[in-house]
Amino acid sequence: MYKTILVAVDIAQAEKAERILKQAAQLSASGGRILMINVVEELPAYVVSDLSVDMLVDARKRAETELSELRNTAGVKADIEIRQGAPAREILAAAEDAKADLIIVASHVPDLSNYIIGATADRVVRHAKCSVLIDR
Repeated sequence: MYKTILVAVDIAQAEKAERILKQAAQLSASGGRILMINVVEELPAYVVSDLSVDMLVDARKRAETELSELRNTAGVKADIEIRQGAPAREILAAAEDAKADLIIVASHVPDLSNYIIGATADRVVRHAKCSVLIDR
């Protein structure tokens, strides 16, 4: 069983997110901690100049609301963290900050550029300092 599990959630894939959150609950040690993380991707400077700061704030609020609803729907006790940046980098940083001993991430159906498990999942697997569970 794992003491600290980081569950990386893509709010656009709610059905996968609920499934991996429930997996985390099953794998968590008694008294263990589950940390749900969502990463709001940074936009290129040329795009940001045309958008208001409110859009990024709204994206973070929406992500927090979605994660709260997901946590309630799944019936799992979990902390929530929203980060901003490159998804793989932020997932790895959050895992290190939390001293996670397992990262769970869902993988999408790959295309030619990342035909094995997906770009974010691939980077997490390659660079994680703890165990990683990829849910397909």
